[in-house]
Amino acid sequence: MTLMLPGTGDACSESLRSFRRYLLNYNHFTHSVMNIRHYAAILLAVLLSGSSAYAQKVEFYTPGTVRIVRDKGDSYQKTSLSVTAKPQDVKVSVSRRGDATIYRTSAMSVRVENGTVTFLDNRGRVLTREGESSFTPITQGPDKGSYRVGQTFSVEADEGIYGIGMLQNGKMSLRGEDRRMEQSNLEDFAHFYQTIKGYGIFWDNYSPTRLVTPEAGAEGYLALESEVGDCIDYYFIYGGDADGVIAGMRELTGQVPMFPLWTYGFHQCRERYKSQDELLEVVHKYRELGIPFDGIIQDWQYWGGNYNWNAMEFLNPEFPRPQQMIDEVHRQNAHMSISIWASFGPETKAFKELNQKGLLLDFKTWPESGLTQWPPRRDYPSGVRCYDVYSKEARDIYWKNLLRLHEMGIDAWWMDSTDPDQIDITEAQMDQLTAMGSYRRVRNAFPLMTVGGVYDSQRAIDDSKRVFILTRSYFAGQQRYGANTWSGDTGSSWNTFRAQVPLCLNYTLTANPNVNADIGGFFASSYSTRGFNSATRNPQFQELYVRWMQFGAFTPMMRSHGADIYRELYYFGKEGDPVYDALVDAVKLRYRFLPYIYSQSWQVTSNDDSFMRALFMDFKEDRNTWDNNREYLFGHNVLVCPVLDPLYTEEKVARSRQPLEGDYPAVDWSREQNYEVYLPAGADWYDYWTGALIKGGRSLKASAPLSHCPLYIKAGSILPLGPAVQYANENRYQDIDIVVYPGADASFTLYEDEGDSYNYEKGAYSTIELKWNDRSRTLTIGGRKGSFEGMPLERTFNVKVVGGGEQSVRYDGSAVTVR
Repeated sequence: MTLMLPGTGDACSESLRSFRRYLLNYNHFTHSVMNIRHYAAILLAVLLSGSSAYAQKVEFYTPGTVRIVRDKGDSYQKTSLSVTAKPQDVKVSVSRRGDATIYRTSAMSVRVENGTVTFLDNRGRVLTREGESSFTPITQGPDKGSYRVGQTFSVEADEGIYGIGMLQNGKMSLRGEDRRMEQSNLEDFAHFYQTIKGYGIFWDNYSPTRLVTPEAGAEGYLALESEVGDCIDYYFIYGGDADGVIAGMRELTGQVPMFPLWTYGFHQCRERYKSQDELLEVVHKYRELGIPFDGIIQDWQYWGGNYNWNAMEFLNPEFPRPQQMIDEVHRQNAHMSISIWASFGPETKAFKELNQKGLLLDFKTWPESGLTQWPPRRDYPSGVRCYDVYSKEARDIYWKNLLRLHEMGIDAWWMDSTDPDQIDITEAQMDQLTAMGSYRRVRNAFPLMTVGGVYDSQRAIDDSKRVFILTRSYFAGQQRYGANTWSGDTGSSWNTFRAQVPLCLNYTLTANPNVNADIGGFFASSYSTRGFNSATRNPQFQELYVRWMQFGAFTPMMRSHGADIYRELYYFGKEGDPVYDALVDAVKLRYRFLPYIYSQSWQVTSNDDSFMRALFMDFKEDRNTWDNNREYLFGHNVLVCPVLDPLYTEEKVARSRQPLEGDYPAVDWSREQNYEVYLPAGADWYDYWTGALIKGGRSLKASAPLSHCPLYIKAGSILPLGPAVQYANENRYQDIDIVVYPGADASFTLYEDEGDSYNYEKGAYSTIELKWNDRSRTLTIGGRKGSFEGMPLERTFNVKVVGGGEQSVRYDGSAVTVR
């Protein structure tokens, strides 16, 4: 049952009064209960604005998720690009107090009074309430007849605001923001936020949107105003805590598929490998030196010149035998990702077909010049244009061309410039028509549409290889498309590095768990003051690179990439050199944690969990965690304290216009250094490196040598840790350490599957429950549940108790208890 109340002023008011009288006579309305399939509750109110009236609708999707729609009363029908869920059968009780109508579910209440909506928890506490709504008519252009739409929401003085997107401002709580949200190289927006009070709001609009949040410590209103809309349309999600909000958002917009096991290994890249020989040299060198890695990434221009931009073919003569190159990467037990863009050069097959069908967008994008020299010659324009990602036909043409690389065995897609790059775009170009209306209307959904097109197309033809996409931009719902977003072409500086921690955490809090950054930052030329590639010898960059690598080891994707200097680890020294050893040790630590990481990936997929967890997600009672932008939990057990400040060198880069003579001053990397960390209250913590047990709720100076960053394990944890390997699935983890950190009862689910393919969706996987009883100091390794092809039937578990003993256990799938 739906009631829309069109009309103006008195007519709408009379309709409202009549409908209220009807409900009051319906089954003693105060105590009535409705079970309505599609519209669990209907908001009976009109919002008067001058002489205009707006109809409102309340629609419960789950007991904790409700959609609020306010429009001009003309029954506008909208198909969401982000929301995939349908409303469930929700039991809603409806009552009336004075002028207020109250809708209650098992999770929350919605109170509507004089057209204003207030959201409350099931104990009656106010979570947030609407402030002003706005509809500003658009009187010209392709969106004439639509509106600029806006809404404000109350925020308490001490209420932390999180999520929103990928912001490079270095802030955890996003108070005091005033910005125009539009996707770009370095910042992206999901139009979703959540707060410390355990609720979130998804503003379902795809046009550029202004966001204003109250200053820290000030009570006020968070304001959203979008440039184009036919209605105010948002979803309120009450989860009780951050995990509950994330679960609600994923239920609404899509679940996270499993990534291949190999993607959790180390990835090496540079801007760019200029030939297949260069690329294979890196692969062979890593295997020769015994540096573990799983992914090699080919950046742009393998297609040749800019007029062939993104041809999705190896047209560059420096790649004469691409199939042999790909096959050799696979023979080395590695995988290959390749750069693809949302734009095409005028000489490509895709451009010509898209252009013929009117499926190209009309604005300048990167590269500007058709010549490859730098700086660009603008008198030779490239003619490169983005395709209309909003067109199903255009997305199919895109995949038809990409299919060539898929059939060659390319393992993953590096979808660059999915923001996309816009150069000197005009208002008229923002108003150009796409397959879904004006470009302005759907601007911020660009990455969602192009990434989703590739995911859906590959899934339609191939279940043997999981889709893995590395992309530069995102929007709400993109977590369902097998994509990991990186934070753009950042600068190489400590300030940028510091910003990546809260950026990744806030991105995660928009319900997208897969995120990473260019380790070392992308632009690093300022460090090469003694000639090309000299930054690899510059202690200032060496320290930054090491610390960023240690941070990268505890992100969902560990990927070294950048311009201006070579990033391969062997350029930074040799075995025995402190910098080289620290870099390699960070990679080896990543592989040590792979069983833990892959098991956590299953929790992300099956239980709406997250990899990078802001401290307040697990320690909300400790207010010191609410705005901590320097630490995080990786999974629920590992407290990561990346070293975000230089301890051995100066932060300010000593720049030089001309290359300096001689070598860089030597640095004594063996000096002991300390770094301040905070251990959250509510748990005790083990120093991962020493095994020392430390009480939580305190700051301390932790040992922070160049070789590692401070790392702590929560007391009452079980970590499955793997053996030394050269690539992710080298030995199928037949030899796993189960390390118990006592101090409280603990449990962990060890997850395993084939490592690739979508057979896990059909039940082809296994889980082993690990449980620690702290009082009896007993570990129970549960019976294995499930199976998959290639599963080891027997294996050895090396059980270790920190501060206690260790014992090897032969495991054949039956439950076993270790005392």
